[in-house]
Amino acid sequence: MGDPAGRSTLIRRPALADDVYEAVKAMLMDHDVPPGERVSIDGVARQLGVSPTPVREALARLESEGLATKEALKGYRSAPLLTPEQLADLQRFRLLLEPWAARRAAERVDESSAQALRAEMATARVPSGSDYEGYKELTAHDRRLHTMVAAMSGSTQVQRAFERTHCHLHIFRLYFERTTGAETIAEHHRLVDAIVSGSGDDAEAAMHDHLDAAMRVRLGGVYDTVPTG
Repeated sequence: MGDPAGRSTLIRRPALADDVYEAVKAMLMDHDVPPGERVSIDGVARQLGVSPTPVREALARLESEGLATKEALKGYRSAPLLTPEQLADLQRFRLLLEPWAARRAAERVDESSAQALRAEMATARVPSGSDYEGYKELTAHDRRLHTMVAAMSGSTQVQRAFERTHCHLHIFRLYFERTTGAETIAEHHRLVDAIVSGSGDDAEAAMHDHLDAAMRVRLGGVYDTVPTG
């Protein structure tokens, strides 16, 4: 396993658990450990200059997000990429859940939640590159915004169901182009404007169009070039 991103230089001070987690997560997101391949805990620990314990803890966290899989007596592997069928199923799920949540959020919006949405949009930045280090802030923003909308629907079950998909990670891991970041942010602005306006119709349409663009435009043809492992 190489070190194309220079991750062995990332952790110089006494390692915090979150530092190791982010470094290992970047390895999986960037396919430094190819999807489906075994993760050498000792090898990663040496690469990062830490003990195996925080690497093992990081992989346990990443397993809960679906980025790593654990096999009894064999250790961890980098999770396979979403298959075309899994991606289509995830899209169907989101189209059932999220436009409804956006409508409900618009119907229930108040000054406090509107300010929270505006504040979140202020954090959105066009990615600086096409590796995880370059786009992880957009990934985090994407997760926070969609989770906020789900929470604003007033349905705890909807929010939990959305959070359990970890869809932002799996879609960005499957495919990301730097140029698509501005498009995503523009669609988020339209969505937030619709919710803040209180128009359920506009909010539902904005969410539907956002999800549709992600699948049809940005992810269209991705399996022509990306193997699923």
